[in-house]
Order: sequence, then C-alpha cells, then structure tokens
Amino acid sequence: QVQLVESGGGLVQAGGSLRLSCACSEPTFSGLNIGWFRQAPGKEREFVAAIGWSGRSTHYADSVKGRFTVSRDNIKSPVYLQMNSLRPEDAAVYYCATTDRDIFTTTPNKYNFWGQGTQVTVSS
Repeated sequence: QVQLVESGGGLVQAGGSLRLSCACSEPTFSGLNIGWFRQAPGKEREFVAAIGWSGRSTHYADSVKGRFTVSRDNIKSPVYLQMNSLRPEDAAVYYCATTDRDIFTTTPNKYNFWGQGTQVTVSS
C-alpha cells in the first residue's frame, strides 16, 4: 500500500511563500499521478494542483494558477508544491494524493491514497 507524508506547512504572512513536500513509501510513487488538495474548516476538500508521474505535465486550479507551482526533480524524488503570494484564503490543511487517472482529474474520490495533511496558516 502506498503511504504518503506531507511536510512544510506552517504560519506565514500574506504575500509570503511556503514549499510543501510529499514523500512516498514507493520510490516512484508506483507510477501514479500526484495531486495536491486542500481543505479549510467547514469547506469541502478542493483540488489545487496535479503533476504527472514523469513530472512533465501539470495542471492547476484557477485560484492558484500563477502563484503555485507543482514539481518534482526526478521520478524518485518527492513532489513539491511551491506556494507564493499566499493569501488568507489559501489557509487550509493541504494533502497530497495519488491517482491512476489523468492529471485533469480534480475529484477527490478519484484519488486512492492520501497523506495525513499539513497545516498552512496565512495571517493577514
């Protein structure tokens, strides 16, 4: 079973940056595509970004496009989510997850393995 661990969350002022990491128990994420989601209190879990297994293709939610970047150095590296120009509305628990669907899959129930999440807090 694939196990995912997120890290890098914390408290940042609005306009600041954070980089989240998603590490996997399987060296190459078992060839699955990887997505980032977030969930704020009282809200549904929402898609943030996704990256293909090879790292060559990415997809973003409109709300983060131009501010967030999902990447990986190679197929054995963690997956990163670089978050710049953070806003108070970006505050949430951020999760990484894997899917055997394509990177344009934004529905959480199409993702099969999930990490425990990392908290991002943005002060105004």
